[in-house]
Amino acid sequence: MAGNDKSTKRRLAGARVSSALSISLVLLLVGLAALLVVNASGITRWIKENMQMEVLLREEVSEPQAQEFKVQLDSLPFVNTSRLVTREEGMKELQAMLGEDFLQVFESTSIPLSIELTLKAGYVNADSIAVVSSLIEGFPPVAEVESQVPLVDALNSNIRTIGLVLGVLILLLLFISFVLIGNTVRLGIYARRFTVHTMQLVGASRQFIRRPFMLDAFVLGLVSSLLAIIVLGGAIWFASRSFPQLLGLFTAQGLALVAGVILVTGIGICLVSTFFVVNRLVGIDRDKLYY
Repeated sequence: MAGNDKSTKRRLAGARVSSALSISLVLLLVGLAALLVVNASGITRWIKENMQMEVLLREEVSEPQAQEFKVQLDSLPFVNTSRLVTREEGMKELQAMLGEDFLQVFESTSIPLSIELTLKAGYVNADSIAVVSSLIEGFPPVAEVESQVPLVDALNSNIRTIGLVLGVLILLLLFISFVLIGNTVRLGIYARRFTVHTMQLVGASRQFIRRPFMLDAFVLGLVSSLLAIIVLGGAIWFASRSFPQLLGLFTAQGLALVAGVILVTGIGICLVSTFFVVNRLVGIDRDKLYY
């Protein structure tokens, strides 16, 4: 008998570990989707503020004059960052694109000075960029302004589409997580269906029978949620070491909200599934316990 008890305990322990791991994987997917949704505005802002405009200066503009003009551009309310590209840097970039042999065909190649600009996120739309380009072109040192209006239009359109897709994905993941977690919890409880039946025979109420199962479900949901949060946090930390700019995309409030979503989802689904499964087992016919 002692050997059977130990074997049963080992099987139950193994089932709980596998259940926790299965639920954690589902919650990890939910957490990833929630991370994208919660930090969507930060990700969108980062993409917009890294789209460049190129301001080509006239050939007669000297480097000190270009530096003064750069300071003037920095003072404008819509400018996020600016970088002066010298003639030497422009030559290297042109060589990288066209090849050194191509440049040798010409006796002299005049590379004008230019300034690379990024705009604040609120100004990165087709109408605002057109106004900004027209304004900058009005300055005397400027020969031409190159912007990416078609790319901006495509970006704004894709952001709306991505938002819709993420919303549908969240709902789908919540449904999948409810089904998978519900099945996992159901299997664990169904393995103890004879214990439930025995408790009924001695007159235990539904609330009394439900209590230990609900406590187990709470612990299972809590452990699984914490495991998913730790894995997700570790993934963000490792990713930020290779891409430090990721830290600027996520806020502490956003990460805390994602952790809360994982906790509520994990614990909530485990409790709801357990509640319905135990109620069903309590009312099941004795003959069906063997099937």
